[in-house]
Amino acid sequence: MPLTDSARNDMLTGLGSTITHISLHSGDPSTTGANELAGGSPAYARKAVTWNAAATGLRTNNGALVFDVPTATTVLHVGFWTAITAGTFKGWYPVGAASYAVQAATFLASTDVFTSYAHGYNNDDRILVYDVGGAGVPTGFTEGTVYFVIATATDTFQLSATSGGASVAGTTNGEVAVQRCTP
Repeated sequence: MPLTDSARNDMLTGLGSTITHISLHSGDPSTTGANELAGGSPAYARKAVTWNAAATGLRTNNGALVFDVPTATTVLHVGFWTAITAGTFKGWYPVGAASYAVQAATFLASTDVFTSYAHGYNNDDRILVYDVGGAGVPTGFTEGTVYFVIATATDTFQLSATSGGASVAGTTNGEVAVQRCTP
């Protein structure tokens, strides 16, 4: 059942009252907040966030958050926490993904090709692959890992572990969700 804006606003208001800090992650945070940045000079730390009131089913923070990111670190995910240290990890979102839609794709292991109609990806775009329906991602891929698009065509593409590298050799067919990110 689709939710009304009013229902989404209520949910966002409740969640926003528990998420008080934002974190940065260099790899898949999973369900625990793994791969959170550390170190640097000045040292990295989570940042407190204040949320604007929910409206039209959306809730935004009220200002830019500025982080100290250690040199030579690539930030891939933003995490949501209940405290500046320790606390409860509430979830994450890929960096830059807010402007990119999650798309459905199928993977055919015999060709290592994903099909996603009119996907709009370009070679070297960075893509995350997600499980849908609890079936897992095709063997050879890891959920939450950043892959690079190669061999793109209007409705198909392949993924590589490195920019311009060879395609990942998947060994099982599957249906996944894919999303572009901008680390």
